[in-house]
Amino acid sequence: MCNRLALVALIIVVAQAVAHAETFTLRVGAGHPARGTVYSAAMHDFLVPEMKRRVSEQTEHELRVIEGYGGSIASVAETLEAVQIGILDIGGFCTCFEPAKLFLHNFQYFVPFGPQDAQSAISISRQVYAQHPWLVEQLEMKYNQTLLALSGFDNYHLGTVEPWQDIRDLQGVKIAGAGPNLPWLEFAGVVPVQSSLPDGYMAMSTGVYSGWLMYPSSYFAYKFHEPSPNYTLIGFGAMGGAAIITMNQRSLGRLPAGVRDIIREVGVEYESWAAELLDRRQAEGLRDLENAGATVRTLDPAVRLKWARSLQYFPNKMAQEANSREMPGTDILRTYIRLIQASGHELPVSYAID
Repeated sequence: MCNRLALVALIIVVAQAVAHAETFTLRVGAGHPARGTVYSAAMHDFLVPEMKRRVSEQTEHELRVIEGYGGSIASVAETLEAVQIGILDIGGFCTCFEPAKLFLHNFQYFVPFGPQDAQSAISISRQVYAQHPWLVEQLEMKYNQTLLALSGFDNYHLGTVEPWQDIRDLQGVKIAGAGPNLPWLEFAGVVPVQSSLPDGYMAMSTGVYSGWLMYPSSYFAYKFHEPSPNYTLIGFGAMGGAAIITMNQRSLGRLPAGVRDIIREVGVEYESWAAELLDRRQAEGLRDLENAGATVRTLDPAVRLKWARSLQYFPNKMAQEANSREMPGTDILRTYIRLIQASGHELPVSYAID
């Protein structure tokens, strides 16, 4: 009799567990392809499989993930809004494509010649986020999304169709970039052109513009070295935190607490995973460019300093612009510069923030 009761009790417990177990579907995506850009590659290769694995192993639930990269669900300029309204549950995007809505989230671009490796850059940006909750709160209150992770881009350099030696050689030359890094070109007398990575190969092949301000991993991945083979190492800096991973707050809220905890946990680990991948991809990208026949050279230090001096007042200009938009520009730019200096990185010029 006791054995029968025990068996019945076990059946009831199993039935209750099955009744409560659910499969939750999440739509995850980015405007960039899963292979051409590191932050989206890290979403596909680490974030998604790790969330699914841990939910399956650590809870009674399962995650079903529908992935959409390369603009198949939302373009690079649509991802913030796609997450906001729930077309995407989790989205990754560069804040550079939201120059109005996320103006101050681009603080890394406002301080050129900063940290040269992604691990330092992302670590410093995370400290900025920790010291200035306004950045997270803006995403939550205005755009209905929770910040899961920071990512970014490896060190920015310059690829051109024609070789050059001095800044004056670039006067009037059209060079492409993306949003907040265009002033790096404009201040030096280059003609900046707003563009996106998928357009670059054809545009440089047909003379629409004559170069790209781009980090080596994507410069090689998008084959820009074919129409534009002269790659000059300038070191504008790695943009840690310039790409972010966010989740729709309603989507997160409807999940069981244990699943929510796993998603947040994986998001934290994604940061270090993506940062290490960025640094590896930078080294691989430079090696691949040389192996593919591109001319890779380091800019003369005196010319680099001249370029840096042309941007000496740019950070303060951006801080004041943020202030005028009722954003804490002065506080955040001062914190970022202070943390860069505390990390041991030496800025080529002194950036004063009023």
